[in-house]
Amino acid sequence: MTDTTQAPGQMSGNVLFYNQPEPLNLEQHGKLGVTAVDKPYGFVGTSNLVPLTVTEFAPAALSYPVIFIGETQKQPVAVMGLRAGENFYIEDNGQFRADAYIPAYVRRYPFVFANDDVQKRLILCIDRTASFLTEGGDTPLFVDGQPSDYTKQAMEFCNNFEQERQRTDSFVKLLTDLDLFEVREANFTPRNADGTAGEPQKLAEYFAISEDKLKAMPAEKLAELRDNGALGQIYAHLVSLLGWDRLIALAFTRAAQTPAAANA
Repeated sequence: MTDTTQAPGQMSGNVLFYNQPEPLNLEQHGKLGVTAVDKPYGFVGTSNLVPLTVTEFAPAALSYPVIFIGETQKQPVAVMGLRAGENFYIEDNGQFRADAYIPAYVRRYPFVFANDDVQKRLILCIDRTASFLTEGGDTPLFVDGQPSDYTKQAMEFCNNFEQERQRTDSFVKLLTDLDLFEVREANFTPRNADGTAGEPQKLAEYFAISEDKLKAMPAEKLAELRDNGALGQIYAHLVSLLGWDRLIALAFTRAAQTPAAANA
């Protein structure tokens, strides 16, 4: 896995998953609708990192390691694969594994807010390349020249997501100001044929919250983190790091199912 202390290019500048975002409007998109398609989450299958908001740490921790990436940004993400371009949680039918948490970042697709720097507002956009957006689709985006109930619900979801994104930014800033981050490595020690331990292999390097720094904090600061809810999210993140073992197990399962690809 590549060094995840640096945010991947697709997460800085271009928006992950969105190939052709367009401001939603009646003139261009009045005939569009959403239709069920094969492999509905196929667009997630080529990304091993998916952004999370802070309130998702606890449910996401049951499925993935929750880590922070980017030297400055420290974006929280769910790790879904050990290398760029792979995702162990999207099955061949394009669905998430039944036991996996689906991040809100994925659930809002193909909608997304964009900044209007001129009017200082957010504009609702859609990814025009989304496979399930078609002319005359079963669930229209507009009805009688007005946004449909589906579109209104999507806008509300994006509004809520934006609030959670801002809350996440504040959470990261708080941890940064308290100097609680450290660089960590995820390592794997294979077994030799005779059962002895092989050479450790580094899977990833990333930012995590330092347990030692957390323990060294004054009691009143810990109380503040407890009272504002940050401490619970911190522990959810720390517990999630046990999930690296799950990812390794999934990697072995995937390799066993596709031996030709594994040996290529």
